[in-house]
Amino acid sequence: MRMARGLNFAIALIGLRSLGCQAPPVEPLPEAINAESLLERIAYLSSDELEGRAPGSPGGQKTIDYLVDNLRSFGLAPGNPDGTYLQQVPLVRLARAEPRSLILRKGDDVVSLEQSREFSAFTERTDPEVHAQGELVFVGYGVRAPEYGWDDFKDVDMTGKILLMLVNDPPVPPGPNGEAIFGGEAMTYYGRWTYKFEIAAKVGAAGVFVIHQQGPAGYPWAVISDTDNVKFVLPSSGSTDPLVEIEGWLHVDAARKILEMAGLDFDEFYAVAATPSFQPVPLGIAAEVDVKNTVQRIDSANVVAKLEGTEAPDECMIFTAHWDHLGRDPSLEGDQIFNGAVDNASGTAGVLEIAEAFGRLPQGLRRTILFLSVTAEEQGLLGSLYYAQHPLCAPEKTVADINMDGLNMWGPTRDVTVIGMGQSTLDDLAGEIAAEQGRILRPDPEPQKGLYYRSDHFEFAKVGIPAFDPDQGIEYINQPEGWGIEVRDRYTNEDYHKPSDEVKDDWDLSGAVEDLELFYRMGYVLASGSDWPEWSATSEFRSIREASRASRAQ
Repeated sequence: MRMARGLNFAIALIGLRSLGCQAPPVEPLPEAINAESLLERIAYLSSDELEGRAPGSPGGQKTIDYLVDNLRSFGLAPGNPDGTYLQQVPLVRLARAEPRSLILRKGDDVVSLEQSREFSAFTERTDPEVHAQGELVFVGYGVRAPEYGWDDFKDVDMTGKILLMLVNDPPVPPGPNGEAIFGGEAMTYYGRWTYKFEIAAKVGAAGVFVIHQQGPAGYPWAVISDTDNVKFVLPSSGSTDPLVEIEGWLHVDAARKILEMAGLDFDEFYAVAATPSFQPVPLGIAAEVDVKNTVQRIDSANVVAKLEGTEAPDECMIFTAHWDHLGRDPSLEGDQIFNGAVDNASGTAGVLEIAEAFGRLPQGLRRTILFLSVTAEEQGLLGSLYYAQHPLCAPEKTVADINMDGLNMWGPTRDVTVIGMGQSTLDDLAGEIAAEQGRILRPDPEPQKGLYYRSDHFEFAKVGIPAFDPDQGIEYINQPEGWGIEVRDRYTNEDYHKPSDEVKDDWDLSGAVEDLELFYRMGYVLASGSDWPEWSATSEFRSIREASRASRAQ
C-alpha cells in the first residue's frame, strides 16, 4: 500500500531507532514535494532556452542562476564559506579543431580509420595539438589486480605503446568455493573505462583505445560517436597523476579489422583474454594518432546551499545531483539540443524539491545539510571530483551522500533499486523507510553496467563517504511483468544522451515523488542523529573511511 505524502513522523522514528538515535521534536514536511512543481522544474531545466546546460555556455549560466534563485527563495543559507552559493570550478574546454586521424601501418599496408564511425580519440592534455605513435598491443581487459592473481601487462614493456583493451571486467566464473571473481555479474572499478585510462598511463603507454561492445558497455556506440566533438577536463597544473597522450574508443568492428590486419582472429583472443594466463599480444602494427583542439579555459560552478546544524554544524550530510548536460551540437541536422530531461534535469529538480521541504522547517536539525548541484558530470564526474578535492565539509565529518541521477518518470513502483546495494548501512535505513511505503529495496537489475562507478556519488565514495545511489524500481504497479526493464532499455536505446531526452506526454511523476519522499526522510534521520553509517565489511571503501574517521578522532 502506497504512503500518502503527509504520512506521520513514524518513519523518521523507525529510522532513528535503527541508527541508535534519539527522535527529534520536529516533524518533516514532505508536502513540499509534489508532482506539479517537480514537472515545472524539470520542464524549465530541460527547455531549449537552456540549450542543453553545457558548462561555460549561456544556458549553463542560466541554469546556475536558476538554482541560486530557488535556493535563496527557500531561505537556505549559502553553502560556500565565502558567503556565496557557488563553488567555482575551473575547467578547460577542448573542442575538436579538425577531423582526428588514426593511421595504421604494417609493412606496405596503410589503413586510415574513420572518425566517429570507427573510432573516437581525445586527450586530457591541455595542449592544442597532441600526437601519439607507437606499436599497437592488445592487452585483453587491461586489468592489473593482484588480489585476483591477474595481470594483463605481464612480461611486456608498455612504454610508448598504444594499447587496445576490452571494455568491462573479465567474465570469470566463480572460484572453487563459489566466491565471485571481479564481482561476478556486477562490474568492479577494473571494468570502468576511467580505470583503463588510468592504468594505461601508469604502465607508460602513449595511448589507449577501449574496444566498445554495447552489451558489456551498457550503451550503444552512438553515445560515444554523437558526443566526441567537445571534452572538458580539470586543469592539470599541480596534478601528479600521469596522463597518456591519447585516450579513445574503438568500435568493435574496427577492432576486428585491426586484428585481421595483424593476421589474428578477434574472437579467439577475446576468449583467451578472459583467462588469468592471458599474455599481452604485440600486433606488429604501427599506429599514429593526431588530435587538434581549440583550447578554452572557462569558469563553471557547483551550486551549494545549506541548512546549518544546531548542535553539530561541522558534521554534514549531502544531497547531490549534476545540473549539466551535453549542450548543443550545431553539426547535427534537425534537433541540435541535448535537453537532458531525465539526465539530469530530473535529479536536479529533485534536489530542489527536497531543499524546499527542508527550507520549510522552523529550525535546523542537529547536523548541517548541504544541497549540492555539481557541474561537468557528463565530462567524467569533474564537478564532484573537484568538490572531493576541495570539500566544503571535511570528508571525515561528512555523514553520507544521497545522489540523484535520473528519477522515475513512469509511475509508482513496488520497489526501489539501489545501485551498489550492500555497500553500506544506508541500505538498512532506506529499507525501513521503503517498508513504511509498502515497498522493498532491490539490487541493480543490470549490475554488469557498473553504474556505481558512473555517477557523482562515486567521487564521495572514493574519499570514504558512504554514498547512496538509488535508481527507479522495475516492478511497476498496474503494469505487466517485465515492463520496467523494457522502459529502462527503451530509454537507454532511444533517449539516453540524445536530443530526444525531453519531457514526454506519458510521464507519471507519482513514482518520482514517492522516491523523493524516501530520500528526504533518509536525510532527515541522518541530519537529526549522532551515529555514523558504515561501509560493509566487503566494501572497497571501508578502509578509506576507517582511516578518515581515525584522523577525525585524533
